[in-house]
Amino acid sequence: MFSEKMKDKLQNSLLIAMDLGSQSFKAMAAEYTSDGLLHILGAEESSLRDCVDHGVIVNTTDAGFMINQILRFLGNRIRINNIHNTFVCVGGRTLKVVPISSNRDQIRKRAITQSLLEEMEVECKEKIEKKNVDVQVLDLVPYYYKLDDEEQDSVPTPDQKATLVEAHYIAFVGKKEIEDKIEGSFKRSTVNIEHSYARPDALLNALASDQDMERGCAILDLGAQTSTLSLYKGTQHLHAQVVALGGYDITEAIQEELGIPMMYAEHLKCSYGLALPDLVEKNKRYIVRGNNDKQVAITTEELSVVISNKLKQILNPLISALNKEASRYDVLYITGGGAMLQGIIEFLERYTTVKVAYGSHAAWLTADSAEEYCMPQYSSLVGTLMLGAVYRAKHPLKPYRKDKRIIDVIYEKTLEIFTQEELLESSQGTSEQSSAK
Repeated sequence: MFSEKMKDKLQNSLLIAMDLGSQSFKAMAAEYTSDGLLHILGAEESSLRDCVDHGVIVNTTDAGFMINQILRFLGNRIRINNIHNTFVCVGGRTLKVVPISSNRDQIRKRAITQSLLEEMEVECKEKIEKKNVDVQVLDLVPYYYKLDDEEQDSVPTPDQKATLVEAHYIAFVGKKEIEDKIEGSFKRSTVNIEHSYARPDALLNALASDQDMERGCAILDLGAQTSTLSLYKGTQHLHAQVVALGGYDITEAIQEELGIPMMYAEHLKCSYGLALPDLVEKNKRYIVRGNNDKQVAITTEELSVVISNKLKQILNPLISALNKEASRYDVLYITGGGAMLQGIIEFLERYTTVKVAYGSHAAWLTADSAEEYCMPQYSSLVGTLMLGAVYRAKHPLKPYRKDKRIIDVIYEKTLEIFTQEELLESSQGTSEQSSAK
């Protein structure tokens, strides 16, 4: 057991990440080790439904409750009370990629200060949001800089000097409602957002090596209600595209076409479903209780035909983009819960011209990490934790300050109604009444 002092120290060194998925929330706790790896302490997934739809929060009250609930469960799992801060990974059906840049003429050679770079980031964010009032920047990723016309990939340091400074970024933007509802949900919880990241950037950090980036790579994130394709080369995000369909839609197609309840459709998909009918080696027959309690006979081949047809509908727009840019990347990594579908590698290889592989973040985890944390549905969380570790190194966590009691807030707001003169008169009147008594 930990002493209270040890618990406080452990809590201050903790990294917590939350993934606001297409249909639910996941959370993970880890420690960043001295050798640059993550020691995963635990993970939890939400059970409350109908407050997140296609990666967009639709009910901030329920979402606030869910955030508190999942982090309380996570805290119980790792024996840490009151988790106050978390890094957040966001995506959603409206996610887009926008290139943006900022320039500075410093008149003469001066140091490239952190405050200068922060000003340029703010300027880029404001440019996008002023031009498109209905969108909000979810994440801003630097991909190269120019110092006096000399290009470099790394972030300039204060010991570098230049007269002309250019900063080029990739902005992940989404509908303003996404950010507003995320902020509203966290305000209703007791948890602060330490920093937020776009899911494509988190996945890139978790799955791609430097060699992958140099040669070019693609990441296909198969979620419950959204499927996202991201293309990268060098330090650039070449393309990002979201289709508002995912694994849930495959289950729904099985339910409707075979006439069985959703629960059985999900079980058949996960246990016996194949992405291509010709991958079926033995056409087995299953008897399932269908709608209206009727017995329904389903073969493995029938099941796979439904899955394959729905997969084509979901992935055709993304496969078209993959094939169009095929000469610019070397490998396609698949990740997300949908990556667990049997035969998905063969399906993609049939319709694309590049090497396809499962994305793995296992290289970032310590050897004693549980095998389950290497599963693809945790890749975005691991990427968020890695980005969070870098952020925490630059911005040390401040001591937690408990929010003011509602009675204190009401008192302060009441005082704002009166002028200083009125308050002084009231105070003097009270003193005179006391003297008279």
